[in-house]
Amino acid sequence: MPTLEPEQLTIREMREDEASIVLELLKDGFKDTENRLILYVLTRPLALLLMAVGSSGLRFFLNSFVVALVVPVLLTVVALKLLLWRSPDLRQLYAYYNAGRRGLWVAVYDEDDICGCVALEPRDGEPHTAELKRLAVNRWYRRSGVGRRLIRFLEAQARAQGFKCLVAQVSVVTKAAIGLFESSGYSVSSGRQWLGYTVQQVFSKDL
Repeated sequence: MPTLEPEQLTIREMREDEASIVLELLKDGFKDTENRLILYVLTRPLALLLMAVGSSGLRFFLNSFVVALVVPVLLTVVALKLLLWRSPDLRQLYAYYNAGRRGLWVAVYDEDDICGCVALEPRDGEPHTAELKRLAVNRWYRRSGVGRRLIRFLEAQARAQGFKCLVAQVSVVTKAAIGLFESSGYSVSSGRQWLGYTVQQVFSKDL
């Protein structure tokens, strides 16, 4: 964990030519979360049961026990990866967050090192609520206060735009992120389930 000089850290809007850098930063965070979430899902009892049933069915058509065992697991992994990457904002990062009341900001250290990012998006059908999205911090800068600074900054931006509440969707396997939101005054308001198991928690905070 590096020791940062607070005055050297600034937060500003992402420029168009920085979109590729920010996307790589997000992808790096996705890989960690994605792999842990897939492992979490695959080891749930009901998921194991369904894969076992699928494997048993395949053994009637395949001569190889190993192939029949591996195919259901691979299909499940592929399906989960496709589901996790369905976000429309990632295809056109700058254009998406440069429209309407959306916004994406980057944390920059020592004037030119992009070390984190965070985005704001209004919630459909909830005029006074916005979503805190795309919170990511470069591996080298984690646990140095960058994430907390980004959250505080986004809260100020949301207040300035007239929002009364912020929500954030957090994977259950990202323990550090859960701790960060809890210590920043957020509480769990709902969750997203898969096969009866919570895979994502929705944190909220009144501004």
